Amino acid sequence: MPGSSFGVCFRVSTWGESHGEAVGVVVDGCPAGLALEEADIQRELNRRRVGQSKVTSPRQETDKVHILSGIFQGLTMGTPISMIVYNEDADSSKYEPIRDVFRPGHADYGYFAKYGVRDYRGGGRSSARETVGRVAAGAIARKLLAGRGIKIVGHTRMIGGIEAQVFVESEIENNIVRCADPEAAQRMVELVLKSQEEKDSVGGIVEVRVSGVPAGLGEPVFDKLDADIAKGLMSIGAIKGVEFGDGFRAAWMKGSEHNDQYRVENGVVVPITNHGGGVMGGISDGAEVVVRAAVKPTSSIEREQQTVDEVGQQRTIEIKGRHDPCICPRIVPIAESMVALVLADHLLRNLASQMGKS
Repeated sequence: MPGSSFGVCFRVSTWGESHGEAVGVVVDGCPAGLALEEADIQRELNRRRVGQSKVTSPRQETDKVHILSGIFQGLTMGTPISMIVYNEDADSSKYEPIRDVFRPGHADYGYFAKYGVRDYRGGGRSSARETVGRVAAGAIARKLLAGRGIKIVGHTRMIGGIEAQVFVESEIENNIVRCADPEAAQRMVELVLKSQEEKDSVGGIVEVRVSGVPAGLGEPVFDKLDADIAKGLMSIGAIKGVEFGDGFRAAWMKGSEHNDQYRVENGVVVPITNHGGGVMGGISDGAEVVVRAAVKPTSSIEREQQTVDEVGQQRTIEIKGRHDPCICPRIVPIAESMVALVLADHLLRNLASQMGKS
């Protein structure tokens, strides 16, 4: 379907539905000679998968990846890399009673209005299950970027108004909400479980920080680096807003407060501050790229809600099944992957910006 591909030089196309036989992705444009094995992909998929903890969906999927093409003797060949992950624990029975009803907060009505037909089993292509392909492709992009000294770290900055006050990177994978503040993490977990008991859900903010990004990435005018990152993040179903650096707070600041002034360190121009989040004029300025994404509360809740069915009749709905009471913990690796895909694409595009650049 249109809209299932992303990128220019480093291009990915995801495929598959939530309750279909499998999901997967084709990565085209990865340079030859990159050392790559399934374990590199599996590491990131394990961070995204369901059933990780009491604050995620209990659906059990191993998400075991199989690389079908593009790799020979442990190296990329410069040809399309195709990867597949089979769905093993899809339970479509919970969707039979609501097969003709539009779920509030979901893409059901939008898909039906556009195509006149939809996959009611978990939302089909609109399901978060589609992001398996993004994370698999992102794992390749991350490895490509790591070879250039670029490091991507995501974390849950806020859930339901509880915000991290410190950033301790080593703590992120030590708690089930992936928060860099251990004290805030505990309160986040308590809030998520409380909302689950109340048959409700909560949203939050996920932040991605990228160090080692060289100055000069980004394509003016319409393919600005921040614009493409924003598009990548907004293409994730649960994301409702994106900001860089000071973000919306910049609207309350003066130019003298927000401008990132420069100095020279070891012969290199560097920003003194980072109010812009590492991107100015759509091009990276050498500072850490800092981007935050607003994550909406999980739409599938067991509370009674008003809706309509496919023939326009008023209905009520209580959504049963296995759903995350908060999506933030699993959004973290997905958001990291989308940022990685954009940076890998722009890194390759940037090689053509000047004669002799490599």
